[in-house]
Amino acid sequence: MTSLTHGAWGRVGIWSSALHASRTDDAGRAASEEAVAELEELGYGTVWIGGSPTPDDAAAVVAATRTVTVATGILSIWDHTAKDVAARIAALEASARGRFVLGLGVSHGPMVPQYAKPYSAMVAYLDALDAATPPVAGGHRVLAALGPKMLKLAAGRSLGAHPYLVTTEHTAEAREALGPGTLLAPELTVVLDHDLDRARTTARNMLGMYLRLPNYTDNLLRLGFTDSDFGGGGSVRLLDALFALGDTERVRTRTREYLDAGADHVALQVLTAGEGGAGLPRAQWRELAGVFAGEL
Repeated sequence: MTSLTHGAWGRVGIWSSALHASRTDDAGRAASEEAVAELEELGYGTVWIGGSPTPDDAAAVVAATRTVTVATGILSIWDHTAKDVAARIAALEASARGRFVLGLGVSHGPMVPQYAKPYSAMVAYLDALDAATPPVAGGHRVLAALGPKMLKLAAGRSLGAHPYLVTTEHTAEAREALGPGTLLAPELTVVLDHDLDRARTTARNMLGMYLRLPNYTDNLLRLGFTDSDFGGGGSVRLLDALFALGDTERVRTRTREYLDAGADHVALQVLTAGEGGAGLPRAQWRELAGVFAGEL
């Protein structure tokens, strides 16, 4: 299995937690397969299966596409053994033909009863992937790295980093930590709404959950935010730093800011009012594809 080049990712991709074949009925699976096939036709470089996906979720997206890069964003190392993951990836490789990437993360203490020594646990997991038959090579895995230690590990043991819920300042710091030639593919959540107050309400409804997770709040504190920014679902300053809120041109500008800060690829998560990321916002995906035409 050869390593993916950065060009295989495209500059802009789509991140969606709705692409879980293992968590829906036949109609839902059919809708998901149709949606990812359209994303490929629209020209997006990568489809990210968000929200702690399984290897089965990845296999379904791979089977529904032909050329797009497919990545997990992010598979929790606590939910699946490295041996099982390696075996499942070997099975889907006949369809993937080198275009699948295993995104790995350590999740969060409040969500994982066995959570302990996350950095050491990730090192051990990568060792197990290397030792599997066949192995999951470093060129086909990325890490959900936020802090300096995990970013260094991502640079040395994987294709690169896929940070979630980060600012452009973090992107610049991550690029410096990773060094040149290492993939940096941050997620950016988008709310397409001309009413900025309503867009912020939609963003707060999603952000509130993440502000209860220390990995994210600790990272934001490192970036200069304070505990006062975390109340009520997030301050205006925090929302404007973490999200792309407004019309399509605002989304394009914000995406460009991440690319200018050192990102190679930006994974856009489209959030709509009332869905909390659970739906398939195909109209918005089409709209954004038009805005990014020639840049995907």
